[in-house]
Amino acid sequence: MNFIRGALLASVLALPVHAQETINLTVASSHPTVVPWVGFIQSHFMAKTDELLAKTGNYKIEWNEAFGGQLYKANATLSSVEEGVTDIGWVFSFLEQAKLPLSQASSNAPFATSNPPALLETMQELIDNNEAFRNEWESHNLKVLGLTATDLYDFYLKEPIAGIDDLAGRKISAPGVLGNWLRGTGANAVDGALTTYYTDVQTGVSDGVLSLALGALPIKLYEVAPYIARFDGGAVFSGAVAINRDSWDALPEEVQAAMVEAGKYYTVSHAQDLVSRHEFALNKMVELGAGQNPAVQIIQMPEGETAKWVSKLPDIAGDWAAPLEARGIPAKAFLADYMTRLREKGEKPARNWDQ
Repeated sequence: MNFIRGALLASVLALPVHAQETINLTVASSHPTVVPWVGFIQSHFMAKTDELLAKTGNYKIEWNEAFGGQLYKANATLSSVEEGVTDIGWVFSFLEQAKLPLSQASSNAPFATSNPPALLETMQELIDNNEAFRNEWESHNLKVLGLTATDLYDFYLKEPIAGIDDLAGRKISAPGVLGNWLRGTGANAVDGALTTYYTDVQTGVSDGVLSLALGALPIKLYEVAPYIARFDGGAVFSGAVAINRDSWDALPEEVQAAMVEAGKYYTVSHAQDLVSRHEFALNKMVELGAGQNPAVQIIQMPEGETAKWVSKLPDIAGDWAAPLEARGIPAKAFLADYMTRLREKGEKPARNWDQ
């Protein structure tokens, strides 16, 4: 009997042991992880991917993290993923107007929605079903995994204002395409990003910033721009967590499936976070800036002031679409698709940019 047991044990030990494969991937960003949607790459996308792969134990990812501009700055988020400087990264679409023209639709149709979950659900539908939009990203050797949006926009200023008319003559920092939101207001747009805003205001490059609360809080923008003129400007699409296509094609199907699921989880979680943390971020800036001079102050704009701002804008959607149409890019159809999907979700745009 002992002989038989020994033989059985020897045969079991002789069976091939299943080896877990380790995959090395670099994940990077231009912005630091204190910026919520970048931090979510760690806490949601990467963590969910790890969780899903652990269920079978076939694969494990060794993440080489290079967040906060270690590999590239905000002006190179697309090219760095495209060229394989990083395998995975957050692509900041605001600063890629030439390469990602359709991705600028929501920014050129401002105040269409103040509902980030509805916005990102719409953008997910478009990346899945609108061929022109999907090809725009994939033509740059990318596979889109997760989507990002903004919370609501306000002005962070050195000096207070009573309404939109008071911005005339002021220099306002804004990222890329969002400078268009200042057209008709008399303000002068200064190109910038979260990584430059603090210094821009501190050094006098600008008199204030058009920004979002979840971005302004972690960079302590309130220290140099203590007056927050609250307009609750609409949410817009801001980019995507994407993977280099060559890196993607080299991954096993199980890992690809885990990343797709993790990407959708990231998108939905990020959208919910934008809603829950917007008010918190505004209140936190008031709290943290209470002891500075001048103290941080939220200036609630009078009723109708946001509508007044929207009415001042020229037809920026039409101005955006016309040159793209001339190049054969279906901007008008894409804009109509975007706006229609929002309306179907119950959203009521402040201006019907597609009509």
